[in-house]
Amino acid sequence: MPKMKSHSGAKKRFKQTGRGKIRGRHAFTSHNLQTKRPKRKRRLGRSLKVEGSDAQRVKRLIGK
Repeated sequence: MPKMKSHSGAKKRFKQTGRGKIRGRHAFTSHNLQTKRPKRKRRLGRSLKVEGSDAQRVKRLIGK
């Protein structure tokens, strides 16, 4: 039976923590930053825990 290949785009965007949780980035951080308040930009700069069925999908894509 052939092995499933990992998704190279997902590998670059998500990391798995030591406890097996998936870390990702917030959306809305690439442009129109002059209209966003500094507090919001600081919050969006932190990493995000991927939840639920999305985390299961990402784990399958990154091959973990």
